[in-house]
Amino acid sequence: MPKRVDHEERRTQIAEALIQVAGQRGLHAVGMRDVAAEAGVSLRLVQYYFETKEKLLFYGLQHLTSRFTARVGARLAAAGTDPGPRATVEALLLASLPIDEESRVFHLVYSSYAILSVTDEALAAQPFIDNPDAAENALAGLIEQARATGLADPGVDARMEAIGLLAMAATMGTSILVGQRNPESAIAVLRHHLDRIFATAGTAKTDGTRPD
Repeated sequence: MPKRVDHEERRTQIAEALIQVAGQRGLHAVGMRDVAAEAGVSLRLVQYYFETKEKLLFYGLQHLTSRFTARVGARLAAAGTDPGPRATVEALLLASLPIDEESRVFHLVYSSYAILSVTDEALAAQPFIDNPDAAENALAGLIEQARATGLADPGVDARMEAIGLLAMAATMGTSILVGQRNPESAIAVLRHHLDRIFATAGTAKTDGTRPD
C-alpha cells in the first residue's frame, strides 16, 4: 500500500526549510525554489501546498511563532515547578536572545518579518502574531504579582517596566546579531535591570519610592 501522507507534517517540513534559508540569506532573498531545495522536495510540491510565496510566508510566520512558544515553555520547565515571578520573567526574556543557533535564526527571521511587513501590504494586513500584546501582558502581570507580594520594588510601574524590558531584550538581540555585544554582556545588562525591579520590600523606601 502507498504510504499515507501527513499533510500537516509536510507543511511543517516546508516551513522549517523556509526558516532555515531565511536564516542564511534573509527573508527578502528567499524564493520558493530555494525552499524546495532546502526541504528536499520539488518546487511543484511547495506550490501544491502553498500556491504562492505570500501564503508560504504567512504559514512560516505561524510556524516560527510556535517554535518560539515551545522554546519559552522549555525554559520555564527548566526553571522548576514554582520558579516565582523573577525567574519566570528572566526565562521569558532570555528565550528571545540569540544565544545559540536556533535562537539566532529565530531573531533574525522574526526581525525580517517585522521589516518586510512595513513595505508588504499583504503581510502588514495579517495579524503579526495572534496576540501582539501577550508578552507585554504576561510580564506586566508577573511584575505586578511580585510588587503586590513584596518581591519587587513597591514603587515600580509594572506596565512600563514590561514595555522597557521587552524593548531592551529586542535591542540586545539585534546587538548580539551584529556583533556589537556578546550574549554574556547582554544577559548581564538584563539581569541588572531585573535586580532593580525585583528589589525586596526591605530595600525600598517606606513611602513607596525607589531608594537613592
